[in-house]
Amino acid sequence: MQLFKRRQSSLGPNTATHVYQGGIPLHIVRGQGCHLYCSDGTEYLDCVNNVAHVGHCHPEVAQAVSQQLITLNTNVRYLHSSVVDFAEALVSTLPQQLQVCYYVNSGSECNDLALRIARLARPGATHVAVMAGAYHGHVSSLIDLSPFKFNGQGGGGQPAYVHVLPCPDTYRGLNLDGKAAARAAIEGAHAAGGKLCAFFCESILSCGGQVVLPKGYLQDVYREMRAEGALCVADEVQCGYGRAGSNFWVFETQDVAPDILTTGKPIGNGFPMSVLVTSRELAKSFSNGMEYFNTFGGCTAAGAAGLATFQVLRRERLQENAAAVGAHLLHRLSMLQKEHACLGDVRGMGLMQGIEIVTDPTSKRPDSKLAAELREQMAVRHHVLVAIEGPHNNIVKIKPPLCFSHKDADRLVDALSDVLASGKANGGC
Repeated sequence: MQLFKRRQSSLGPNTATHVYQGGIPLHIVRGQGCHLYCSDGTEYLDCVNNVAHVGHCHPEVAQAVSQQLITLNTNVRYLHSSVVDFAEALVSTLPQQLQVCYYVNSGSECNDLALRIARLARPGATHVAVMAGAYHGHVSSLIDLSPFKFNGQGGGGQPAYVHVLPCPDTYRGLNLDGKAAARAAIEGAHAAGGKLCAFFCESILSCGGQVVLPKGYLQDVYREMRAEGALCVADEVQCGYGRAGSNFWVFETQDVAPDILTTGKPIGNGFPMSVLVTSRELAKSFSNGMEYFNTFGGCTAAGAAGLATFQVLRRERLQENAAAVGAHLLHRLSMLQKEHACLGDVRGMGLMQGIEIVTDPTSKRPDSKLAAELREQMAVRHHVLVAIEGPHNNIVKIKPPLCFSHKDADRLVDALSDVLASGKANGGC
């Protein structure tokens, strides 16, 4: 309680906080793999921390970063092999045209840089197309590109230069035509006296509700956007890097290749780093005489973190684990769905899944109150941590570290089943 009071006094009042029963955030003091440990020794199963991509405090990553920090940590003005080695490793996973890397510190910085590159590549074009429910970052330029923020509490509404494609809803059969959505955004920009420079899209919409796009959707959208001259930006800050299981990058599942890829937190297993990857042609247009420099982007410790995380991901076959455990989890959740009408939709890829909580299967009306209760009871009664997202705050979000096991998946589903059964006995679903 005393630490919480000190936090309230010293941190901004709207700083993000996970509060459970009792109104006090968990005091987490240690992490290992998919588990977090509270100050009182209580162990929690972490089903949402996608930042710790290969597991909390992975010893190989921690050792690599620690060793680099006690040896040298400086910026990219100097040569260092780790920065180049990781860039080459990253590019080796991508389509041939994506060959040039820019180091930054976060997904927000990465997407902001993508916007700069797009506007320089298409002089005079300043408008941007995004998906409904999208979140691309916390800096001012990206709050403007994030319907999740500008349409939410405290938001300033949609800027005139931003054009929003409705989010496909396969559960309800709505907004599935990518070509029509793209054309509407393009025509909206023209009607406002502008032109689109870019289309930003998370390959799986995270804050939008763990939305998996319909097959072929991005092919249709990319085709229209490129005919207009707009660049296509794949935001894989949360969904990429092996998380989908079937593919290393989620855009591959749509049979497309972006003009710019933005990454983020998972690539360094929590070290504050990110990388933008683009073509040599776009890199050349961005190199207009203004030097690109980022004080901490591409520091030697970032190179060490990125390279170690990449090596662990490959050696421990965590993409394959995401595919196998993800399939098992999706199956078990689908079986549970048959027993509980409030589980309206179960969706996802690999270890990025969502459960849509509804009042009833007929109206499919979002039930944010029940979703919040499920999150609360799973944490308090079973020490299983999930989160709630989506435009209506009714999507149970599951995005654990990729070392999540079959046993962990079973613990998650068993906890959810117990909470749902208890609720049913009391008049719930």
